[in-house]
Amino acid sequence: MKITIDNITIDVAPGTTILNAARMIGGDVTPPAMCYYSKLQDSGGKCRTCLVEVSKGSEKDPRPMPKLVASCRTTVMDGMEVKNITSEKVLDARRGVVEFLLMNHPLDCPVCDQAGECDLQDLSYEHGTEKTRYEFDRRTFEKEDIGPYIQLHMTRCILCFRCVYTADQLTNKRQHGILDRGEHSEISTYLSKSLDNEFIGNVIDVCPVGALTDKTFRFKNRVWFTKAVDAHRDCPTCSGKVRLWMRGEEVFRVTARKDQWGEVEEWICNDCRFHKKETKDWVIEGPTKIRRSSVMSQNHYINEVVPQPELINDVIGKNPKLLFDIHSESDVNRPDVDLSKIEGPAHSNDFNKNKPE
Repeated sequence: MKITIDNITIDVAPGTTILNAARMIGGDVTPPAMCYYSKLQDSGGKCRTCLVEVSKGSEKDPRPMPKLVASCRTTVMDGMEVKNITSEKVLDARRGVVEFLLMNHPLDCPVCDQAGECDLQDLSYEHGTEKTRYEFDRRTFEKEDIGPYIQLHMTRCILCFRCVYTADQLTNKRQHGILDRGEHSEISTYLSKSLDNEFIGNVIDVCPVGALTDKTFRFKNRVWFTKAVDAHRDCPTCSGKVRLWMRGEEVFRVTARKDQWGEVEEWICNDCRFHKKETKDWVIEGPTKIRRSSVMSQNHYINEVVPQPELINDVIGKNPKLLFDIHSESDVNRPDVDLSKIEGPAHSNDFNKNKPE
């Protein structure tokens, strides 16, 4: 089937959702998603951040859809045309969705362990507004230990349901879920039970905000001060392929590896995540490839300079016939001194003193 998203046409298989079709294109064409998780069945349709405008339904029925649709739950029709960042309706609706998500979410990023790798931070920066119109008291909850290694901050939760789906589909027995309804909804355990399944630590990785945190890492370091490396070990329970967050030779945190969409590539067990915190436990493969735009890449990765395109022809509107060295033409600096190669700042001795001002 053919689908056109923001004027880019792509062929996809029948049954593909608009969101996954946009991910095949990549870049800004891809709508954000806070609740959808490709590895979790029935996920999506909760947060409404992936809303798009369908300007043409299909070749057989070219009528546009009357309302914005959730791209994670809407399948492609042959000849469909979709607008994401090219639609002002979508951008305006997305700003409204972000405002709703931040209505009760506290702005405690400076003390949150998720800061620097939080999907809600990125979403609010790209699509949010500078001020809030919410004047009422935000709902608050007490912090809750839902296991020996996991702490729940329900105050930060945006009810994406990812952790519930993970526990339901990955573990043998789910012991937590959604309580109450409407604005009183909250995630909690049944009668304060602890989550002790050997794969339950994965609920930390799927949480897009700082609602579920690793108690072995809490307040120990900031993510941008650590260096992420890929590693593996021979684990009898899981694949053993993880990401280590290190500072020097010390392992501060162990997480599953994630793809470009922030989704876990392979689930890992609690033993790898919480108990293997020494370098000798792992076979280091090398530094993790992280987007250069991410705060986590700062000061860690070298020799990854992206070549810049030659834009001079586009800027001046024609091909230049001659390019010259301004230093040799201006005769300001001494001919035997290359200002771009000297160590430190330039001094008066580096310039031609006989040159009149």
